[in-house]
Amino acid sequence: MGMGERMGTGTGEGFFERRDAGRFTATAYTRGPWDAGSQHAGPPAALLGRAVEERPGARPDMRIARITYEILRPVPIGELEVTTSVLRSGRSTEVVEAAIAPVGAAPVMLARALRIRVAEESVPAVVSGPQLPSPGEVEVTPFFPVPWETGYHSAMETRFTEGAFVEPGPGTCWMRMKVPLIAGEETRPLDRVLIAADSGNGISAVMDFGRYVFINSDLTVHLHRHPVGEWACVQARTSVDAAGIGLADAQLHDEKGPIGRSAQSLYVAPR
Repeated sequence: MGMGERMGTGTGEGFFERRDAGRFTATAYTRGPWDAGSQHAGPPAALLGRAVEERPGARPDMRIARITYEILRPVPIGELEVTTSVLRSGRSTEVVEAAIAPVGAAPVMLARALRIRVAEESVPAVVSGPQLPSPGEVEVTPFFPVPWETGYHSAMETRFTEGAFVEPGPGTCWMRMKVPLIAGEETRPLDRVLIAADSGNGISAVMDFGRYVFINSDLTVHLHRHPVGEWACVQARTSVDAAGIGLADAQLHDEKGPIGRSAQSLYVAPR
C-alpha cells in the first residue's frame, strides 16, 4: 500500500478529479517533496491557468501573455474550489483573477492573468534564443530522493540537458506529464508549461536540499508564443543573497523553440 492510499488520497487518473464546474479533488499525484499533506505548486498553478482560459464568457481571440501567482499558504491535498473574476476588460487586453481554496475556507493561492487579443499571421514573427537538444536526445533523469512513493515527482517525466536535481548550479530540464491535469479531460499545452514552470528553483538549486530551504512564495510566467506539444523545458538559474532572498529565473521552451520566461522569488534559510 502506497503513501497516497495510507493517507486516504488515491492517485486517481490525473492530478485532479473534477466534481463540478468549480470544484476539484486533488489526488496524490499533486503531492510535493516537502510535506506529505501539501501540493507541489505546479499542479494548482496549471489548474488556475485552465480556469482563466475556461471561465464563462472568455474571449477565444485572447491568450494569456502573463500570469502571476501568489502562494499564500501551502495548497492542501483534498477538496478544492476554484473561482474567477474579471478585473479589467478592454478591446485588446483583459485582466482576470483566479483563486483556489479548500471548500469553505479562504484562498491559499491566487493568480492574476493578463490576456492579450491575437490575430494569427498579423505581424512578422521575431524569435531569439538558443535551440536546445530535443527531449529524445537525452536520457530520463530521476528526481532527488523523496520520502513517499507517489507525488508530483512520480507523475512527471524529467530529462536534463544540463545539470541535474542533485547537482548544484544552473539546469535545463525537459518535463512531460505522465497523467492528465484533470482526470478524463484533454491535457492542453498551456497546462504542460504551467505545471512545469514552478520547478525552476529545484532544477537550478545552488544549495544542499538537506541543509537549506529555498521556497518560492510567488511565480510569474510570461509567454510570447502559445506552447505546442507534450514537452516543456525549463532552463533555470538561481541567485541568492546572503541575507536570505533568492531569485530563480528561467527561459521556457517547447520543441519548436523559446516561448517565454518564468521567475520565482525565494525565501532561503538554514533548516
